[in-house]
Parts: sequence; C-alpha cells; structure tokens
Amino acid sequence: MFNQTKHIDQAFRQVRNFALLIVAGALILVGLALYQMRIVSHDAEQKIFILLNGKALEAFAADRKDNLPVEARDHIRTFHELFFNLDPDDKVIKANISRALYLADGSAKKEYDDLKEGGYYSGMVSGNISQQIGIDSISLDMNSYPYYFKCLAKEKLIRTTSITTRNLITEGYLRNVQRSDNNPHGFLIERWMIVENRDIKTEGR
Repeated sequence: MFNQTKHIDQAFRQVRNFALLIVAGALILVGLALYQMRIVSHDAEQKIFILLNGKALEAFAADRKDNLPVEARDHIRTFHELFFNLDPDDKVIKANISRALYLADGSAKKEYDDLKEGGYYSGMVSGNISQQIGIDSISLDMNSYPYYFKCLAKEKLIRTTSITTRNLITEGYLRNVQRSDNNPHGFLIERWMIVENRDIKTEGR
C-alpha cells in the first residue's frame, strides 16, 4: 500500500517536473520569438521604398546626425548652383534666385540686390550671357555652431564670342531650421559673403 503511494508520488513529481520544463521551454521560445520580432520590426522601420519610373527602390532611414555633414554640403552646393547658374532670361534668373533665397538669410538678398542695382542681371540678358558654376570644394567646420563653411568654385561667363573663367570663393555659416518644401535640408546660410570673384582667363569661341 505504502509502496504504491510512493510510486504514485514519484510519478506525480516526474510529471510535474516535466510539465514545468515544457512551460519553461515554451516561455523561452516565446521570449526569443518576441525578441526576434522586435529586431525584424526595427529593421523594417528603417527601410522605405521609393517608387521611381515604375520600380520600387529600397532606401534606409538614418538619424540626421549621421548624415549632417553630407546634407550641409549639399545645401551649400544647391544654394550656390541656384544663385550662380543663370541664363539670359529674366524668368530663369528670378526663378533661380528666388529658390536660392529660401536657403539663406538677408545677406544673400543684399548681395542679389547689389548685383541687380549695378545692372549685372540686365547686362546678362542684353548681352546674351550665360553663367555656370562648378564647385571645386566645400570645407565645413562641424565642431562649432553655427557651422562655418568656405566654398571654392569656378565660374564661367559664356558669351557669344568668348568664355571667361573666374575664381570664386565664398564663406558663411549654417544654422538649423525646420525642413520645408522650399528648404528640404533644414539649414539656413547666414552671414554669406563673396570673398573673391576674379577673372582667371578668357578664351575665344
């Protein structure tokens, strides 16, 4: 009688221990599954898909601080290309300058007003002169805020009979602002000035 009870008690303990092992194993599996799902979900949140010409292209999201120097340089490049790439057409000039002025403060507007009052843009239109810029380098100091930059570029004035190449150096500071359709990088150029803009050579066409 006692032996039978002892066997039943041992069997019950074995079943209980086995059940506890199964429950513990199930909890560990659920925990691992949840952890894996969290990793997959986080990776999925970092990916976006862009539809371009009927094709889905995968892109990855990143913190702004990871791409800050790249975005800053592109902002500076975009501003200079809009401000200096001009054709002998009033509408083109106004459209480009208007877009450029969204990327900078009143210092760029003052430079534009000075050039306009000096007859620079009207001279381009009447003389059928196109102006193109090629950025050589953009140095950027990200160690202090606002961020100081210097832009080195070559500027070409294309006339009917000649092409004049100029050495262009500008400098200024960048500060953070809200992103918008007119300012997608979220920077504003401040205290912008043209340090040098001198002729290097003139070639016949």
